[in-house]
Amino acid sequence: MDINAYLERIGYRGERQPTPQTLFALQRAHLTAIAYENLDIHLDRSLVLDQSAVFDKIVTRHRGGWCYEMNGLFAWALGELGFDVTLLSSAVNREAIGDRAKNNHLILLVRLDQPYLVDVGFGNGFVEPLPLRPGQYRQAYLTYGLANGGERWHFTNHVYGGPGYDFTLEPHALDDFAAKSHELQTSPESGFVRVVVCHRFTAAGMITLRGAILRTITEAGAQDETIEDETTYRRVLSDQFDLHLPDNDLAVLWQIVWQKHQEFLQQQS
Repeated sequence: MDINAYLERIGYRGERQPTPQTLFALQRAHLTAIAYENLDIHLDRSLVLDQSAVFDKIVTRHRGGWCYEMNGLFAWALGELGFDVTLLSSAVNREAIGDRAKNNHLILLVRLDQPYLVDVGFGNGFVEPLPLRPGQYRQAYLTYGLANGGERWHFTNHVYGGPGYDFTLEPHALDDFAAKSHELQTSPESGFVRVVVCHRFTAAGMITLRGAILRTITEAGAQDETIEDETTYRRVLSDQFDLHLPDNDLAVLWQIVWQKHQEFLQQQS
């Protein structure tokens, strides 16, 4: 695992001192360079919690990843650069699914001049770290919230994002997430199993590909477009998410995406 290769992967050429300015620039660089994606789950390939394997996938093979991979890799990189980083467990959408949400999202705490909530693995969350103190935080045209009740914190996502999450400051190791990682990529009830998804931040906002629906979010709002053929799907993955997969993998993914889209349309009719 080579920190220079990682920094080259995210296109970062700035200062490497562990300062708030460096942290903010690194998170933004990671999120604009690397797509959040769960494609391997639908290609019947296991997502592992081994940092070397994740480094090979994301840095060497130029793929994206989901929260355990993205934040696991980012935590390693921050540690290599001298940051004080702690892995935390969070629960996405606990209000709806209860204790089944435990450990379903890995986040990071970085201590500098003050503690910061850091997250490059939420897909459509915040592009820069949030100071760990209650309040409303605006980044460009999107607003986020942090609230504190006793030992538990609550993060509220922006209006176009998914549900937020709650967490405590209890430190965790990457292996603590092994059971939940396996469940989320194998259970028929898991949203990661049900939907093929990609997210990526852009200079104007963010883009999301959920199944066959491409959503572009800018200051003007959200605009949806339906992808209707494999050629367009391939071009969107390549041009907008910087994901370049072999032809066989793309053919398999497109068949899954289009079948699920047709099932969705039938349910709506």
